[in-house]
Amino acid sequence: MAPDSPDAPADEPRTDADASPESGPAPNAARVADLDWSESERGDRFAFRRKRLAERAGGRDLGCSLYEVPPGRRPWPTHYHEGNEEALYVLSGTGTLRTREGAADLDLEADTYVALPAGADYARQIENDGDEPLRYLALSTMNHPDVTVYPDSGKVGVFCGAPPGGDKNARTLNDYFPRDAAVGYWEGEPTDEE
Repeated sequence: MAPDSPDAPADEPRTDADASPESGPAPNAARVADLDWSESERGDRFAFRRKRLAERAGGRDLGCSLYEVPPGRRPWPTHYHEGNEEALYVLSGTGTLRTREGAADLDLEADTYVALPAGADYARQIENDGDEPLRYLALSTMNHPDVTVYPDSGKVGVFCGAPPGGDKNARTLNDYFPRDAAVGYWEGEPTDEE
């Protein structure tokens, strides 16, 4: 069934089950206009609106969301991923991509693409320091398990069963820990017979 046919639901993605057995699975589209914004705000520093494009289109190994960050705000704390690569493509507005200490920050403006491989060298935080909303596509691999490191606060996030941005209900482990809470391998383990 074609996604634009009168029989296709406008608010649900076409799935493999919608394809005829002869044709096999078919691509699905997510239209920005058909999706509602989800909104997040934390204090006076963090805020964004988001539309999960890849999730709606049935993406599996590549995530993609449309973000809109208001002037003077940031979407996320400074972080980097150990298991996932991300990328940004700026659609409109301006901002700054704050990078790891000792590296040059990057100016963000329309038609700017930024690759953010996994690892500490690619710690980042986006800030809308312009006068208009900053709108961009955020893409990422959807690998799990993943560890997200937050250098400013000294914590780590652990994601198993589903990656960051993935299905929260599929996660088997998702928690945040102080980085200095490390214990020895044998700590707490019964090493002697009672």
